[in-house]
Amino acid sequence: MLEKTESIVSLEDFSKIKSKLDLLLSPNGFECHPFKVGWYNDHVAESFHLEYQPDTLAFVIISIPSMFEKTFIPYLLEADCLRPQGDPLDQCMVKHFSGIKEEFPSYDITTIHDFELTANRRPRILVQTAGHVSGAVRYYQRKDVKSDPWDEKKKIFGVCLHPRYGGWFALRGVLIFSGVTCPDLPRQPSSDILKTDDEIIELLRRYNEHWEDWSFRDIIPVEERYSKNQMDYFSTKPSERMDIIDSLKNLAKN
Repeated sequence: MLEKTESIVSLEDFSKIKSKLDLLLSPNGFECHPFKVGWYNDHVAESFHLEYQPDTLAFVIISIPSMFEKTFIPYLLEADCLRPQGDPLDQCMVKHFSGIKEEFPSYDITTIHDFELTANRRPRILVQTAGHVSGAVRYYQRKDVKSDPWDEKKKIFGVCLHPRYGGWFALRGVLIFSGVTCPDLPRQPSSDILKTDDEIIELLRRYNEHWEDWSFRDIIPVEERYSKNQMDYFSTKPSERMDIIDSLKNLAKN
């Protein structure tokens, strides 16, 4: 068993933590990627800083396309949520993250979900930045464009790409191993998935102007996309998803 400690962990101990997380997450349609809290804090405003030592070990959790069938639909069946209070997918993620924590009883793990807000309505974690500094995804922003084609007053939102799944993934949150530091953790740089200014502009244009047609997700060739059921679910307003949930449950039972 991994021993509880509030100290420095070696790369060997880190590898044990990472391997265990992979075993828990991968079969359920998730990936985890490590980063240091200091890497994240260096990229965000002070108001978004995580209050931990810079070398504190953390992992960003990503759901890949298969998560919907492997984790979410089984959750719907187990929860038997006829009229759930709150977002069922958020509740599913809370349950899954809690289960991960239980597998590491010797560590003090803080979980922060992508949907959590502070008292002043700010996100508790900027998951796109966390994904970027971990090297798991590439966060493309307006500042990456050399020849900016937009009016300076126009708001352009950034978007992440996964090297294997393009835009067919989601950043679900982070696990922070409180009190555990890993000074020697090697940094994995994010991939330059798009090579030219025109490609980055096209991605940002699709995401900001045509996000509902899903085309930004296919800006590069991908290994896997969301299933039709998953696309139907996310294309439906949250307040109108109960019929889809009932349909998914019936399909899974039959």
